[in-house]
Amino acid sequence: MLLRRLWTWPATVVLGAVLHVRHALYDRGLLKRVRPSVPTIAIGNLALGGTGKTPMLELVVRILADVRPLATLSRGYGRRTSGIMEVRPSDSAERTGDEPLQVKHHFADVRVFVGADRVEAIAHIVRAVPGVRAVVLDDALQHRHLDPGLSILLTTWQRPFDSDALFPAGKLRDLRSRAHKADVVVVTKCPDEPGGIVAAEQRRRLRLKEGQALFFAGITYARPHWSDGRSGEVPTGASVRALLFTGIADPGPLLTHVRSLWGRVDHRSFPDHHPYSTADKRALAGHFSTFAPGPKVLITTEKDAARLGPLPAGDPLYGLPIAVIGMQAFIHHEPERFAALIRDHVAPHPAHR
Repeated sequence: MLLRRLWTWPATVVLGAVLHVRHALYDRGLLKRVRPSVPTIAIGNLALGGTGKTPMLELVVRILADVRPLATLSRGYGRRTSGIMEVRPSDSAERTGDEPLQVKHHFADVRVFVGADRVEAIAHIVRAVPGVRAVVLDDALQHRHLDPGLSILLTTWQRPFDSDALFPAGKLRDLRSRAHKADVVVVTKCPDEPGGIVAAEQRRRLRLKEGQALFFAGITYARPHWSDGRSGEVPTGASVRALLFTGIADPGPLLTHVRSLWGRVDHRSFPDHHPYSTADKRALAGHFSTFAPGPKVLITTEKDAARLGPLPAGDPLYGLPIAVIGMQAFIHHEPERFAALIRDHVAPHPAHR
């Protein structure tokens, strides 16, 4: 790690200088920021990925279960389209991106949009969704042109931003000092509920300001279910083998969970948002056919399943026992206070006319 930071330091210094200049231009008003008329809740991070932004967005949407019309907005990373569009349940991940499609499948009554220009996209949403009560944004904290009403910064328990460095020396894409601008900081993927002393130490370590709220979040996993909708339980236990395949930024917590459910687990890891090619699927099918005798299943995430889509006859994975494990974020301590912050931000605002 030290050697990597040394030889990548010049590029890191250049990135840091560019970010300092960019933020200074916005902070001094030389570049314009726009506060939308509709309440906005922006969820983001300083790292390149793997902090759990989509599970946190879904948690916020669940908190706002009685706030309708409600919209979400993300870039739609990995999609092969451009511009601003609304996500439909029948869409493919190639058209919308995997995470927005997952959100739409989970919340049929929420209007889900994708668009790279967040300010322009929010203006489009206001026109397209009369009376929209709020827009929840995934991965929006680096979009300085947008001035969100409430900003939530995520950092992981395993790799908090204070112990990381800018890319390429580390995995940060933005300055650590930007954390001071967030209204709420959430430490995600906590293995256990931290006690008061640990929480206070984390606040000191992250150098949060007095007015910044700090929360700790964990992950809960749903029971595995068949990806093709077939009935019956997915077999688990020491006598069953599982081949896990993931295209997510941080598969570590999921891998630990999967190993608690099955006797033997092999893992094939792909890059985040990986588009599975026929060759990839053929390799997975070959691995699955030979890696272990006896009863066995293929396991993946909802995000990966969205990219796979319905498997047609003749697909290398067609007919194989593929199961999906969903996950949800939850707040360890004071979940009611976290929910109140979200709801209080939306409640004072009248519906947009």
